[in-house]
Amino acid sequence: MRQLYSFYTDAFWIALKSILEHKLRAFLTLIGIIIGVAAVIVVGASIQGLKTYVIDQVSKVLGSNHFMITRMAMMERVSDEEFERRNRLYRDVTWEEYNYVRENCKLCTYVGAQMNAGADLQEGTVEMPSVRMQGVTDNMSEIEDKTLVEGRFFSKEEVERTAAVAVIGMDVKEKFFEFTSPLGKTLKIRGVPVTIIGVEQKRGSFFGQSQDRHMYIPITLHNQIFSRTGGLQIHGKTATPDNFKASIDEANLLLRNKRQLLGSQESNFSVVNVDEFNSTMDSITGAIAAVVIPITMIILVVGGIVVMNIMLVSVTERTFEVGLRKALGATRNQILLQFLIESALLCVVGGLLGLLLATGATRLVGYLLEMTMTITMFYVILSVAVSSIIGVVAGLYPAWKAARLDPIVALTKS
Repeated sequence: MRQLYSFYTDAFWIALKSILEHKLRAFLTLIGIIIGVAAVIVVGASIQGLKTYVIDQVSKVLGSNHFMITRMAMMERVSDEEFERRNRLYRDVTWEEYNYVRENCKLCTYVGAQMNAGADLQEGTVEMPSVRMQGVTDNMSEIEDKTLVEGRFFSKEEVERTAAVAVIGMDVKEKFFEFTSPLGKTLKIRGVPVTIIGVEQKRGSFFGQSQDRHMYIPITLHNQIFSRTGGLQIHGKTATPDNFKASIDEANLLLRNKRQLLGSQESNFSVVNVDEFNSTMDSITGAIAAVVIPITMIILVVGGIVVMNIMLVSVTERTFEVGLRKALGATRNQILLQFLIESALLCVVGGLLGLLLATGATRLVGYLLEMTMTITMFYVILSVAVSSIIGVVAGLYPAWKAARLDPIVALTKS
């Protein structure tokens, strides 16, 4: 046992000495491995960062413990035929259905409603096209955990009397009231003047699209201005996550009962929540990884071929050394292991250098894109393990060739 340990220790130091004696050659050999490992880790970090970014942005909009019931919200990829089928089957949520769910959902802390439209805003010579007009109930500020930097949200009484008030997003504030407070001032929505009573905190952009180009108005006012009687979204929220899933099931069952859907019948509406969105993002990022990661692995394979080539050169250069060791009693297996250890060590060093490169690259990319890039242990282990395996595989033929050398012939070639 001690002799075996001594052999592996000696083999490791011999391999390390061989690498250090040809530093430039070793580095050039390892470029493929370094770039390959870095590419796998950076791609993995990018995929994880994309998932985190999307979920964070959605959470900013939806808030916590929040679900939504609407006519049709496609949370998974479906065929065109399936989309058309659902489009024919699914029906708008009505005011009557919203009131039924609001009055009967016992597990829901809040039940609110929202309607959406778009309108161009103009004040004097200043214009802002395609502003999202969101008609909501007063409790949407609690349901979506909205944060206001100025003013307040409108009250239940203001919704009931169709008050002409509004809470604006930061883009609207900066466009019309960049150097002054907008509170108490008015903007016209399709000719109807509304008084600004609050400004929402800046949300930022989502894939290049601003999340602050909007106005909240009482849903009753929205219904009057845009003359819509259907197309509601029901929003529900629980105070704690403990009964969140149960509240979704209750609201879902209530709407099914209201629509007289039997147990075996498919629901003709959609239910959306952050947990479901997380699962969808898992499947999407998993599909991306399944396609992209194998492509980046090709770089490692190319690097392995370069390692094999340089190991063949090393065997040729060290023919006399191999012959001398065999003449002194080294077995074929010992010679084989010697070159395998050197090849594997070469690729492990490349893997560690690739990890360092990936760490710097992810920080730089994350800083430039303002996105959290997370290096996960899975991709670190995957890339280093694959590079080590490639090192062993790449060294097999050169090591086998070295082990097959005839000691007499090897010594005469010196």
